[in-house]
Amino acid sequence: MLLPAEKTLFVRGATPLLLLAGAPVHDALPRLTDPGETLPRCEGWSIVPRLTLCVVDGPGDHGVLIPALAAPVMGTTDTEPGEMADWCEDAERAGGAVVLSLDHLPPTLDWPTFLTPGTTHGGFVPALP
Repeated sequence: MLLPAEKTLFVRGATPLLLLAGAPVHDALPRLTDPGETLPRCEGWSIVPRLTLCVVDGPGDHGVLIPALAAPVMGTTDTEPGEMADWCEDAERAGGAVVLSLDHLPPTLDWPTFLTPGTTHGGFVPALP
């Protein structure tokens, strides 16, 4: 299923982050239950980070296509838009990305909000080789 670029946020880093808002895969991803725990690995899920299209594929019929070139990318040290190619390189180096699904995108990058138990789903999604 296609997820509009405005419902996503790509964040660069040593382990890059992909935020999804109102995604159809929300309930299929693992629920975060303890904000102090390590983010789970999303077993059966994979991510294909590409410049023009990012695919997050799950078990069965679960998955989303994101028009990545049109999606917002945040840099590693600031909130200025970055380059999707750099985010893709970050994901390749890390062997995947943290994918978090929320009801809506927050106005700021706020880890306590992301990790609120019961409302956020997701974890580390490995990249396909």
